Amino acid sequence: MISFLYELFAQRFAQDQVAFRLPDGNSVSYSALAERVARFAHALVELGVSPGERVAAQIDKSTDGVALYLATLQAGGVFLPMNTSYRDAEVAHLLSDAQPRVFVVTPAAQERLRAVANTAGVAHVLTLGQAGDGSLAELANEQPSRFTTVERSSSDLAAILYTSGTTGKPKGAMLTHGNLRAGVEVLHQFWQFRPGDVLLHVLPIFHIHGLFVALHCALWNGSTMWFEPRFDAERVLELLPQSTVFMGVPTYYVRLLAEPGFNAEVCRNMRLFISGSAPLLPDTFRQFEQRTGHVILERYGMTEGGMFVSNPYEGERRCGTVGQPLPGMSVRVANEQDQPVPANTVGGIQVKGPNVFAGYWQLPEKTAEEHTADGYFRTGDLGVFSDDGYLTIVGRSKDLIISGGLNVYPKEIEEVIDALPGIVESAVIGLPHPDFGEAVTAVVVPESGQTPNAEAIQAAVKSQLAGFKVPKAVHVVSELPRNTMGKVQKNVLRERFGR
Repeated sequence: MISFLYELFAQRFAQDQVAFRLPDGNSVSYSALAERVARFAHALVELGVSPGERVAAQIDKSTDGVALYLATLQAGGVFLPMNTSYRDAEVAHLLSDAQPRVFVVTPAAQERLRAVANTAGVAHVLTLGQAGDGSLAELANEQPSRFTTVERSSSDLAAILYTSGTTGKPKGAMLTHGNLRAGVEVLHQFWQFRPGDVLLHVLPIFHIHGLFVALHCALWNGSTMWFEPRFDAERVLELLPQSTVFMGVPTYYVRLLAEPGFNAEVCRNMRLFISGSAPLLPDTFRQFEQRTGHVILERYGMTEGGMFVSNPYEGERRCGTVGQPLPGMSVRVANEQDQPVPANTVGGIQVKGPNVFAGYWQLPEKTAEEHTADGYFRTGDLGVFSDDGYLTIVGRSKDLIISGGLNVYPKEIEEVIDALPGIVESAVIGLPHPDFGEAVTAVVVPESGQTPNAEAIQAAVKSQLAGFKVPKAVHVVSELPRNTMGKVQKNVLRERFGR
């Protein structure tokens, strides 16, 4: 049985079917996509990419970007997508850690990122633009349109996605061909994808949500996608009547509800709205149903394995919960001794299943630390099961902040702020926000006689980290609250400043 992912996708491509409809009115068929993938695969091999070698990309969303991802799979490589907001220091860490053979960047960032890549010892830096331009596109244009897929086993790596931890150092989650296949197979069936489905794709493709959930489901189904560069509420209203499936983060739904023209008529052909990457506020859930007649389907997963839990396609989609474990997944809520706790008892969420990642790149000790003796992965999230098996997420034991569907880890920001002149220490917390879900908020303790400037602190963070990590507010206090062990009590800060 074929286990390598690209060949499984290619077998399901409807060759004459439109794969992508683009904002400029152009479209790309599945047969054209397959030819483009083959040309990119030849180009990667010409650049020396052999099975198991990494191909990193920090590029804007485009159909060529999808072709590059699929070509990496076809050539037997390992794809490493990067958030386009990452600054040089963040990129440098990922390149030094993963040691990719090829790094693909936007034409505009070439000069700056080439210097970063050279320092990290990357062999090749090429460019890829949104309009089919760039040095990698030119190299691909010269290649044959057929490529024999390199055979890989289900246990071979297909991708590495970096996810930060409380230390602020990103870790590379290793996802195998088998992991990704298991993930798309169960979602395709559970969410009842069918012939004729059209996906409105507005998510970024450097993130597991847009890449391994939305894109994979559409490719597996041979569906047409409206392939938009970003979320734009007015554009979404224009395209919804011509779509059947939409996936987004809670921020998207909040912004749609702010549009006067968003109503049941606009959604008349829609089959399914899915929300993830951050908690959906109950008020948003209820308003959406009242305005459209559709009940949003919430689900739960993470970089280390895709989706674990989902509300049902048929049945009650319960507000405030993420549903029940997906078929093939074992999900438990456990105590500190890794023993399952009864229903209605809060504990740590632990998961096991065929889509759960193979471990952290070059961090065997960290991988072992995050797994239980009986093979469950400790997600770091806190949850509670209802009597009938619906899971509710109640908190995050690792102080993760999710703002606009993107993960923000406080320690990384605190290190930047603490290094500023006149600052003794800081604590970064997430506070409820009607648009972003959570707003990154900094609480700082200044040196005696100093008066910190909020805008200067925000500018300093922005100069070193991605924009979504910049605090939206800065509060000044004389000291941080601590427990008897000296640990900062962030729950006290959230209660104080979240009023």
